[in-house]
Amino acid sequence: MPDPATALNRLLDIMARLRAPDGCAWDQAQDFATIAPYTVEEAYEVADAIARGPDFAALLDELGDLLFQVVYHAQMAAELGHFGFAEVAQAISAKMIRRHPHVFGEAEQRSAEGQVAAWEVQKAAERAARAEAGVLAGIPLNLPALTRANKLARRAARVGFDWPDAGAVLDKLEEEAAELRAELPGQDKARQADELGDLLFVVVNLARKLDLDPEACLRAANTKFERRFGAVEAALAAEGRAPGDATLGEMEAAWQAAKAGEAG
Repeated sequence: MPDPATALNRLLDIMARLRAPDGCAWDQAQDFATIAPYTVEEAYEVADAIARGPDFAALLDELGDLLFQVVYHAQMAAELGHFGFAEVAQAISAKMIRRHPHVFGEAEQRSAEGQVAAWEVQKAAERAARAEAGVLAGIPLNLPALTRANKLARRAARVGFDWPDAGAVLDKLEEEAAELRAELPGQDKARQADELGDLLFVVVNLARKLDLDPEACLRAANTKFERRFGAVEAALAAEGRAPGDATLGEMEAAWQAAKAGEAG
């Protein structure tokens, strides 16, 4: 096993060399805004590697790419005189110790109730220190919409603003679906978008009440759709045809056959 400190120092040296005046012109030209999309992309690629099994060879590679993003941002911050990688590591270490008094603190904080209470108190203190007021403060705007909706709803539920159970959420879902249906004849896209947003937000809350991750549910649905549509294409290809050559009824029949094959 390589020494972690040696390996990390080598990575930090590589990053500094890339950004040096005689380094890589592309890396020299980047800033926080241009690198941020790559950071988000690499986080998704880590999640994808985990979803595929996990695929440990891919996970090793993707975690390296994600770590490089952290190193990249830290290097740019150091060049501006704000902080370096050591401060990033030090800050997250201090935060984890603060947020886990049940591990690092007093014995009375080690119960399940004490853990939850201490975590919420600490999170609230951190938001206050950042001058973030309100129950919903501090939830990043650029999170995926489903994830952000889930976090908003969970935060509101902590102070009692919530449906009593999943059945009540389903009732609300039916109500929102009816409101969207009522907007269909008018063709007012703004009103339709507003009602569709409400419908999606309620779906996220249904996932929350069922203790399910809406992002994971939708990813699984995407994978299932890809698999079944691939089976439709394969069935049509066996007849020398493509989806564009088939009727909707023929494609639906192939879809149902694929679905039945999975169930069997």
